[in-house]
Amino acid sequence: MADRNRTHDRPGLRARHRAALLAVACALVAAGCGGGESKPAAHSPRPVERAPAEAAKPGLPGMPPLLDEHDLYAADRPGKLAPQVKDFPSRIYVPNTGSDTVTVIDPKTYKVIETIPVGVQPQHVVPSWDLKTLWVNNNRGHDLTPIDPATGKAGKPVKVHDPYNLYFTPNGKYAIVMASMDRQLVFRDPHTMEVRKTLPVGCAGVNHADFSPDGRYFIVSCEFSGELLKVDTEKMKVIGQEKLPFEGAMPQDVKISPDGKTWYVADMMADGIWVLNGDTFSRPKLMPTGKGAHGLYVSRDSRYMYVSNRGEGSISRLDFKTGSLVGKWRIRGGGSPDMGGLSTDGKVLWLSGRYNSEVYALDTRTGKTLAKIPVGQGPHGLAVYPQPGRYSLGHTGIFR
Repeated sequence: MADRNRTHDRPGLRARHRAALLAVACALVAAGCGGGESKPAAHSPRPVERAPAEAAKPGLPGMPPLLDEHDLYAADRPGKLAPQVKDFPSRIYVPNTGSDTVTVIDPKTYKVIETIPVGVQPQHVVPSWDLKTLWVNNNRGHDLTPIDPATGKAGKPVKVHDPYNLYFTPNGKYAIVMASMDRQLVFRDPHTMEVRKTLPVGCAGVNHADFSPDGRYFIVSCEFSGELLKVDTEKMKVIGQEKLPFEGAMPQDVKISPDGKTWYVADMMADGIWVLNGDTFSRPKLMPTGKGAHGLYVSRDSRYMYVSNRGEGSISRLDFKTGSLVGKWRIRGGGSPDMGGLSTDGKVLWLSGRYNSEVYALDTRTGKTLAKIPVGQGPHGLAVYPQPGRYSLGHTGIFR
């Protein structure tokens, strides 16, 4: 934008100078603004809309300020539980899509302590923005089952159509339902789940997302059309869309780096993670990790990201500082690691075994398989709870 310093010449010169600056500023603003169901393969990338430079800096209104602008996960350090969750019992909640149940595991004993009946085809267990409720996404039952994490008791289901996955805006103003089959992002009241706005999307299979450091946009993966969306959080509007450069791509989990500069998207058909710049939303590059790359989880010290490779029973480790892979762990006896989360102290990575009706516990220091626990059929979006963090952005637990 134009220089805002005052001039010190004669009034006439100052007036002409201001007029020239105004013309330049208007030209810059004009140059910086961007301007049904079709077959995904024929979709042309949608240009990203540009905002004026002075509007790019402020964060999403109402969003809690970052604890550390250089580390988005600074609030997720070992044992750093929020006051409202510090007395909750530590549990592993496992939605079984084929059994219509949630298995509850005691992480200290690795034993199943309860099985909770829920709706049809539960996909994910999602912590609410205020950390007080766990929402079970009953995808084909078209409702959400609330669980009180203080008591472990399920409440009365809330009618919500096609809730494949669930997220929350960083300011806690809206819940965002990933209505995968409906091809919609549905913004709802975060408590009552009443619809506030329905946003139809031009891609198939919206499923996972993450938010920018300032909360002003989020990136969504569309698994059935192999695309990514960029969405303006406040305007609730798609501002970018692009096709992944891989035939048959099926993007899954989305995660941003601690410094907020790099985005990673797991792709179960490309067998790796896409690496991209979210601000420019430019063409991503593929980093091979393993067959069936699926879930992405950040270590408690913000140094590593764990990538679950569902098709080969392994977990890859990415070093954020170097941007390169630094090892791979194999699950003892094989398996199908899918979604999950880290223990409060960060020493154990918990993952569901999607095709093996089991849950895995792995030592994050050695990669050793600590336990394989039998659960229901088709375990999917497992949630470890409680976890450190001030508020939840949704999924199985993205905390900031």
